[in-house]
Amino acid sequence: MSHTSGVRQAQKAKTRRALMDAALRLLEDQSLSSLGLREVTRAVGVAPAAFYRHFRDLSDLGVTLVEECLGSLHHMIRAILADQDGDEERIDATVEAVAEHVRRYPAHIRFIARERHGGVRAVREAIAAELGGFADEVAAAFAPSLSPEGWPPEDVRMLAELYVDHMVMTATAFLEAQAAARGGTGAGRGEPGAVQEEARGGQDEIGVDRPGPLADPRGARPGRSEDERRVAATARKQLLLISLGRRHWRDG
Repeated sequence: MSHTSGVRQAQKAKTRRALMDAALRLLEDQSLSSLGLREVTRAVGVAPAAFYRHFRDLSDLGVTLVEECLGSLHHMIRAILADQDGDEERIDATVEAVAEHVRRYPAHIRFIARERHGGVRAVREAIAAELGGFADEVAAAFAPSLSPEGWPPEDVRMLAELYVDHMVMTATAFLEAQAAARGGTGAGRGEPGAVQEEARGGQDEIGVDRPGPLADPRGARPGRSEDERRVAATARKQLLLISLGRRHWRDG
């Protein structure tokens, strides 16, 4: 690749990232179905025609945001399921991973929460597909321990879907708690470190670094607000309840 071609590709990636970040900022106050393409390009400072070098339309941009957000969460949770053996350790690590993901990428999580049942069909379907794939991965991780206990595949899948739905619910609860701690809706236009944090380094995708060691698995991590601690503690209890029910599911 020539130097000129490399510079051109880098500029294209930078513009693509800027369009995605601008869309996220604008989506703080509206749904994707009400967002105008010219609003996005105006915020970036490019001509509307430049948009089509990166995305077919706003639905395509929305699908890309879905894949970016949920795809990175897949990596974290898959690593947790592979690395943690005990139920409590797995639960603690899962709750912490979700909290950290929301803290790092609140605009993405808000977008997913709003558009999961929103008016853009392609985005709804993309979210459903990502969550379905997520459930497949969780089911595959659970199957080796559950199948020998007589669990049929459909029950393993049902448990996996319950696990994934709980993570989405917990992410939304953390988002609201973190926004309350900041005294606003969170990740707004005037708040540093929200969308800007996601664009750091001009990367095309969200990083998938796993969170560090837990300060306290029951939610008392330093710097966490009272609302966040309450969300973490509730999520942990709910997952423990799911785990308890799993152990006795085949008793009848």
